[in-house]
Amino acid sequence: MKVAVVGAGAIGAFVGAALHRAGAEVHLIARGAHLDALRRDGVQVLSPRGDFTAYPNATDDPSEVGPADYVFLGLKANSYAASGPLVHPLLHDRTAIIAAQNGIPWWYFHGLPGQHTGHRLESVDPGGAVSATLAPERAIGCVVYAATEIEAPGVIRHLEGTRFSIGEPDMTVSRRCLDFSEAMQAGGLKCPVEPDLRNDIWIKLLGNISFNPISALARATMVQICRHPEARELVTEMMRETLEVAARLGSHPKISIERRLAGAEKVGEHKTSTLQDLERGKPMELDVLLTAVVELAELTGTPVPTLRAINAVADLLNRTSSTRSIA
Repeated sequence: MKVAVVGAGAIGAFVGAALHRAGAEVHLIARGAHLDALRRDGVQVLSPRGDFTAYPNATDDPSEVGPADYVFLGLKANSYAASGPLVHPLLHDRTAIIAAQNGIPWWYFHGLPGQHTGHRLESVDPGGAVSATLAPERAIGCVVYAATEIEAPGVIRHLEGTRFSIGEPDMTVSRRCLDFSEAMQAGGLKCPVEPDLRNDIWIKLLGNISFNPISALARATMVQICRHPEARELVTEMMRETLEVAARLGSHPKISIERRLAGAEKVGEHKTSTLQDLERGKPMELDVLLTAVVELAELTGTPVPTLRAINAVADLLNRTSSTRSIA
């Protein structure tokens, strides 16, 4: 099995190291000091489950790698449309693209039975640019339940979680999913193949759609939001509206809002990735987390006044902070 990891950051390098340990041929696509460290010292994984070092190939030029069986995307979703030069040299006729993204994926309606089959969401696939770069028929969905960070160039700190749920957009259990799952498990990770991955997408999204924009707007950690009564109620209402949109699309994730809130509070003084992006002057990944659900609400005729309000002010923050960083 040949796997190319495009965007070998905290999650990508962690997955690549695990697959290499399992015996797969792994190529990490990275850049800068991180790439230099990967070439020199390998991927050093520091984990409560045991530290280890793996030595996969590392490069900044995907043409050196050539076609792979799987391309694992560790990029932010707002980079997908421009990822063609990195991804296309890695493709052959049967290459699968495993997108480890938060939020609503560009392939959401691909292969989904019902009145919206094949529908394209403008917020996540503007003008069809993502689908043109990453063909939906190549896509394998992936929901990440692991937390990692780059502690230093080439050094990945694994904080918690080892589950990477995957699934086909058309809800079949395919050979390509099973083979990838087996390799991930051999590398020490959990990788269940879910017949309907969309339920996992909505479960993960419940937290991202609420805590991420609010944390950026309030510059607050997870526990601070949970312990502020009015903010907690705001999160609760955003989750309620999100579950209603999911239900109108035929998804009924089996998790209570209170359980989701309790889990978030246990995370403690953690800054969401959206807040971290804001503090670093990077564009916030809001389209797939929040704007997409507002668009889905319009598609299904679902009233989502709270989501609309937070989306408006979060989008304004994104635009004004991006303007300041450019200036």
